[in-house]
Amino acid sequence: MTRKCFSVREFQAKARQNMPRMVFDALDGATGNETASRRNTTAFEDVCLQGRVLVNVEDRSLKTRFLEKEWQMPFGVAPMGMGNLFWPGADQVLARAARDRGFPLGVSTMSSTSLEEVLDQSDGNAWFQLYAGESDALTQGLVSRAAQAGYRTLILTADVPALAPRRRDQHNGFTVPFRLKPKQLIDFCLHPRWSLTTLMRGIPKPRNISVQEGREPSSSETGFRREAGRGRFDWRFLSELRSQWPNQLVLKGVMSPEDAKMAADAGVDAVYVSNHGGRQLDSAPAAISVLPKVREALGPDFPLIFDSGVRSGEDIARALASGADFVMVGRPALYALGAGGSSGFDALLQLLINELSTVMAQLGCRYTHELNERVRVW
Repeated sequence: MTRKCFSVREFQAKARQNMPRMVFDALDGATGNETASRRNTTAFEDVCLQGRVLVNVEDRSLKTRFLEKEWQMPFGVAPMGMGNLFWPGADQVLARAARDRGFPLGVSTMSSTSLEEVLDQSDGNAWFQLYAGESDALTQGLVSRAAQAGYRTLILTADVPALAPRRRDQHNGFTVPFRLKPKQLIDFCLHPRWSLTTLMRGIPKPRNISVQEGREPSSSETGFRREAGRGRFDWRFLSELRSQWPNQLVLKGVMSPEDAKMAADAGVDAVYVSNHGGRQLDSAPAAISVLPKVREALGPDFPLIFDSGVRSGEDIARALASGADFVMVGRPALYALGAGGSSGFDALLQLLINELSTVMAQLGCRYTHELNERVRVW
């Protein structure tokens, strides 16, 4: 990294410089006019926290017990597909960091490294995220693989019944599997570090699935089409998955109190409030504005995860004070990798830890659970 970054925005700007435009836009973009993505981040500015003074906060701890395990911090890295495309070796960097720093890493169905390899490299600090495919055989196969590999937590993503178009990707001709095209050659030449390293390692592709393009797979095939609709999956599917999956089950993409309550009644172990980072529905409300309502519907003790729009340690504190038990960070992790590789991610992680710890001191909190118990949200 040529210079130190002091905010996620600075990591984002540096990543923009280092990545080819097509690749950066695939990470940074969202659906529609990208209003929901911006709304997610700006809505945090309206969340004001009122703490207490004259509290001894000299010794503070970020350790957090969640889903039957103690983590070194109350946040992890959200599942994001094709990580190695955004920076060569990104999946391995994140897995090793999860192992060494003690946070959970979300592993996407669309990961560019196999779910087994990531779990092994993270020393078990990984949660597998499931996209149900058109093929029942593919879906069952992924669930079985995750169980056999030793995953303790399965995250079912429910907010992609259809893949929303992203205009930047459309203009750039971005596809999965990723293909280098002649019109992007100049841009790739202007980013030699990314281009040469990617070519030496091989063009990343999804490693958990076989991607099919341009045709309908038969019911017996296990191909996965990224653009395919998943609208047939409903509460019955969740119930069946609950009966099949022996470990912790999380429902991701919940944005209504009613759905949160139904998920709890269906037997999930945690609800995950998220609007997919604003990448699916441009008219979606900011996820942070929905979070307190979901917490109220679930009651004080039901495990609740949050992502979408988190850009600082103070945002993590805002989410915890608003009702989340645990927070997942998405795009910023890949911005940091794009800005400076493994050292960039290490710098981001330390930045978030330091910011969160400082905010806790300002609010009179020694432990992360006190953010929800003692801090008033305005």
